[in-house]
Amino acid sequence: MDVLTLSRIQFAVTIAYHFLFVPLSLGLVLMLVIAQRRAYRSGTQEDDLAARFWLRLFSATFAIGVATGITMEFAFGANWAAYSRFVGDIFGAPLAAEGLFAFFLESTFIGVLLFGRERVSRRAYYVSAWMVFIGAHLSALWIIIANSWQQTPAGYIVQDGRAVLTDFFAAAFNPSTLPRFFHTVASTWAMGGFMVVAVAAYYLIRHEHVAFARQALRTGLTIALIMSFAMPLIGHWHAVQVAETQPVKIAAFEGLSATQTDAPMSIVGYIDTATGESKGIKIPGLLSLLVGFNTNTTVVGLDSVPRTDWPPLQATFQTYHLMVALGMLMILIALVGLYLERTGRIEGVRWFLKLLPFAPVLPMLAIQSGWAAAEIGRQPWIVTGELRTADAVSAVVPAGQVAATLAVFVILYTVLYIGWARVMFKTLRRGPVEIQASASDGAEPTSAA
Repeated sequence: MDVLTLSRIQFAVTIAYHFLFVPLSLGLVLMLVIAQRRAYRSGTQEDDLAARFWLRLFSATFAIGVATGITMEFAFGANWAAYSRFVGDIFGAPLAAEGLFAFFLESTFIGVLLFGRERVSRRAYYVSAWMVFIGAHLSALWIIIANSWQQTPAGYIVQDGRAVLTDFFAAAFNPSTLPRFFHTVASTWAMGGFMVVAVAAYYLIRHEHVAFARQALRTGLTIALIMSFAMPLIGHWHAVQVAETQPVKIAAFEGLSATQTDAPMSIVGYIDTATGESKGIKIPGLLSLLVGFNTNTTVVGLDSVPRTDWPPLQATFQTYHLMVALGMLMILIALVGLYLERTGRIEGVRWFLKLLPFAPVLPMLAIQSGWAAAEIGRQPWIVTGELRTADAVSAVVPAGQVAATLAVFVILYTVLYIGWARVMFKTLRRGPVEIQASASDGAEPTSAA
């Protein structure tokens, strides 16, 4: 393989692996705040045990997320030198802000939560949970600002082959920043909700920590349902923005070969790559209606740009539709689950209860496929309209070195994943009771149930 292909594969592996943990940590920090709030208000040992349990799961996920995120920034300079030179003036501010304001805020107060329980007041300890929550989401915002600028660049001029920042706020709040941020956050909260559901179902199946599990199940299903319902609404807002600023991406999402009114929306199918047209089940006029609230709205097709500017059509189309299908399935499972829980029948429907520990797979696949659609759909541009991906790669790094580092990353990431999984499953097997026992210097275990 050539350097470009290997560099693309390496970065795809790195970012996809990193993004296994980011949604989970953002989702779990929401549950952490909820649990800490309950513990602060009630002052009971059961609620305190529950809060400690979610803190343990979150902190393990946060740690590996930090470790896997560092390699991405090194990859910019190593494998994508031309890209780094072009965007350096733009990316410097958000990446520095992410490190100085968001990461340090989050990591400092994680330290308070882990080691300061007996050293600060109960109110300060509870506030620390909120500081971790805010820091985590500020970190996500700054990273999304950087990514969104690549999708819809603004607030800059090009001088001497480099993008030079002219308006910080225009660059930071470019057209895709806010819809992308809220879309991402909603998906991560859905991920967290389904993770909580999975943990609770695991305990209910085993008849362990039943009171804790029942409370967590209701909370997790409520979060999962609200966020799963929110996703299509936020996704529509995002899609309208993409149709306005990246129309070729929308055309690839839907396999729309020609600019037209009364544009159909594809439900399921495949792309005829020779023509760019989708084949399969379509609803006439629905795409125009959703984009412009009128079936007479003109939707730009692939014919608006040369074929050399088309993204990889099949991959863009299929990953986008996989995301949508998984989102609908998430709504169904959360709706059925919350109905059964509210009517007191969920523990009796054993087959459904046994499905719930696998529920987090759905939002994780939806998140990964959604990001794949977004990133593949902007190709061949690494910065839309300004810099092609093929022109962004480092010219002096040989293919052999890229292949070698890719192999090292795969091995290292496998080891890290095994370590993380062992910590998570160990915490899960122990439950809140064992965490309290180990924290009380050999005291008798006290069940949260």
